[in-house]
Amino acid sequence: MKQAMKYMSELTTLIALVGLMIVITIINPSFLTTNNLLNLLLQVTANGFIAFGMTFVILTGGIDLSVGSSLALSSALAAGLIGGGLPVPVAIVLAICLGGLFGMLNGLLIAYGKLAPFIVTLATMTIFRGATLVYTNGNPVTKGLSDSFLFQFLGQGYIVGIPFPVILMFLVFVILAILLHKTAFGKAVYALGGNEKAAYISGIKLNKVKIIIYTISGMMASLSGLIITSRLSSAQPTAGASYEMDAIAAVVLGGTSLSGGKGRIWGTLIGALIIGVLNNGLNIIGVSAFWQQVVKGIVILIAVLLDRFKVAK
Repeated sequence: MKQAMKYMSELTTLIALVGLMIVITIINPSFLTTNNLLNLLLQVTANGFIAFGMTFVILTGGIDLSVGSSLALSSALAAGLIGGGLPVPVAIVLAICLGGLFGMLNGLLIAYGKLAPFIVTLATMTIFRGATLVYTNGNPVTKGLSDSFLFQFLGQGYIVGIPFPVILMFLVFVILAILLHKTAFGKAVYALGGNEKAAYISGIKLNKVKIIIYTISGMMASLSGLIITSRLSSAQPTAGASYEMDAIAAVVLGGTSLSGGKGRIWGTLIGALIIGVLNNGLNIIGVSAFWQQVVKGIVILIAVLLDRFKVAK
């Protein structure tokens, strides 16, 4: 019974995903074409990477509002390095490391500064966005990006007809799923989110865990930024704006509790797919971008209310 309940949240979310796809297909059959589904998965990757990292954070009862700004800053710096002649592989690794450092900064402030995650990441969100605008002077960074096959392949390449970012997303998903569900570190994440005091008494190094999870979140944001920059052949200073909301929505829709300690990354993947299907479906149906924001806001609100209801039970 316990094992069945463990997967009930993901099953419910999966049913919701299938139901949403059926409704959209009935309204517009072109939704279910191969080209559109591949395009949908490609669109999901940007939110997917961020949501995977956000899962670790929310499982501990934290939040990371800085991911969108971290995405913009790390990708702008990477684009600048590539434009300056740095080899693309080195620039990619440096960008991901920079994203990790941005996340680590959040973790250090939260762990050792004893500050609330909401306040810390709200502040760094503003700092990172401001730094991006200063670095780019508010202009897109494009130099050298379209000249590199490797960088273009990162966001635009295909392997056996499947977009490379989609393959990369599922590969990262598997790695993080193993880390979260099959390792001692993953158990520590759940313990921290379930009862921080009990986790401390049991000998878990809470500060270390907090720093690592925010580092992972920063790295995932940076990876998402690189994919977006590659797809656009341009690093936009406004990239990633409001991406944190889509990521949080995906995590909560996937069954992870905002209070921490409960949830699985499998659910986050389904949640990200729901957000992607919603975005794609509303576009196909012809709903204006303004109303799409309203609908997404309602979905986020419903997800949070459902989470509160589950906690109350």
